[in-house]
Amino acid sequence: MAEHPREESPVESVMDKISERFHGQNSSSSSSESGDDDNKKSSSLPPPVSSSIKSKVFRLFGREKPVHKVLGGGKPADVFLWRNKKISAGVLGGATAAWILFELLEYHLLTLVCHCLIATLAVLFLWSNATTFINKSPPRIPEIYIPEEPVLQVAAALRIEINRAFAVLREIASGRELKKFLSVIAGLWVLSIVGSWCNFLTLFYIAFVLLHTVPVIYEKYEDQVDSFSEKAWAEIKKQYAVFDAKVLSKIPRGPLKDKKKV
Repeated sequence: MAEHPREESPVESVMDKISERFHGQNSSSSSSESGDDDNKKSSSLPPPVSSSIKSKVFRLFGREKPVHKVLGGGKPADVFLWRNKKISAGVLGGATAAWILFELLEYHLLTLVCHCLIATLAVLFLWSNATTFINKSPPRIPEIYIPEEPVLQVAAALRIEINRAFAVLREIASGRELKKFLSVIAGLWVLSIVGSWCNFLTLFYIAFVLLHTVPVIYEKYEDQVDSFSEKAWAEIKKQYAVFDAKVLSKIPRGPLKDKKKV
């Protein structure tokens, strides 16, 4: 006899649906848990190598801050980095006009002050005597008022910087760091040679122009400049090591270094 297929009862069909739904929820929860585990593992992994490499990029003079912060921030740094081109161009143009006036035209400062005072007094005299004809009030000479607090702050900051400079000079002159001592002597010697080529006003103007050109160029091409300076610094260190081995190591040490060892 042929067997007829067994028909499922309603209870069995309901139980099958419940079991299928239960298995589906278990599989979805297990997949979500595996996804969470993967996320935890990925979050626990160390940062990529590129971030550590970026943190070790060579910067000129060991710079760790942006160029704007190195220059002090605020309005002076904005002027040096040409954040406002009109103000920077005006300051540089005024310095250029003063240099042309005093250096190229050989106009003296005292002569300029006297001529300005003569012109001011002549204008005030004519204005004061012309008030009776033009029915206007005589000119008022303004009074200059300088608050006491900013002056004291500037004086305190200047005192701190001067004392810091004296402390650095005292540390260099003590001879504890021969490398720093030789570098300062070499820098002063080069500066004295440059000073023999031009006077103080021209040297000040050159430094002023460099402050308005070098930082903005460096900020624009800092990666290329840092790469080149890294190679140059490595070569300088190599040459200094040779100079130290042949010359500096043969210089007898002073009593300060002997005391440190003791």
